[in-house]
Amino acid sequence: MTPSTPSSEQPPSRRIADELRAQIARGEYAAGAKLPSERALATKYGAARNTAAAAIRMLAEQGLVTVEHGRGAFVRKPQRLFRFGSDRYSIKNRETGLTPFRLEAKRQGKTPRIDVPSIAREVPPADIAERLKVSRDDASVVHRENHYFADDEPVQIVSTYLRWEEAQGTLLMQANSGPNGIYGRLEDLGHVMTRVRDEISARMPTPEEAAVLSLLPGVPVLEVLHTSLDQDGEPFEVTRYVHRADLTGLLYELPVEQ
Repeated sequence: MTPSTPSSEQPPSRRIADELRAQIARGEYAAGAKLPSERALATKYGAARNTAAAAIRMLAEQGLVTVEHGRGAFVRKPQRLFRFGSDRYSIKNRETGLTPFRLEAKRQGKTPRIDVPSIAREVPPADIAERLKVSRDDASVVHRENHYFADDEPVQIVSTYLRWEEAQGTLLMQANSGPNGIYGRLEDLGHVMTRVRDEISARMPTPEEAAVLSLLPGVPVLEVLHTSLDQDGEPFEVTRYVHRADLTGLLYELPVEQ
């Protein structure tokens, strides 16, 4: 008995998806190009139309194509970076009066929008309490949740945690915190950012995150757990960024310690 080859063991839909994925990778279908119809794929591969539809669905779930009802499937266009690590918090950028996200979006010709669905005093999650050096047993933080959009497309969920004892009664409790955003108000409180620590990981989104970010099935998120440290080396703000991985990249240029 002759052993089956790996390709013959694959379901027909996966074989079609794999070949289309390879063609996209080689540039045979460029960004924005329309893939052959389900009928054309079925004819080409001698398969049923629902098999071709399953192959397209696989590619869509992997974030490689978008399916537009009545129009067909199109190769997703690559997106530009939205988070630049090296100069994101640079003092020179403060002269613009813009928050880091608004400045990044402006540089890329995007129209930014920030919705603030909630600002509340809360008991912090364990990882936040540890990094902010606050109690995890009582409502020791203010949690500001922001939803960020570029050209009306959701790109990230931003959950910022500040010490309640510092934020209470200040503009940090308001959706509009004034020029330079929350960092301007934190400087008013004596916290000058001199160092940052970003912990980066990739994971699949929660159902709530997928809904807010309008994620296609199979598209992961990048999570950045950011800690700001002041002139005394003390943490004064911790933010959890949840980015759409299909719309976000991270660029860091850092000096090498000698």
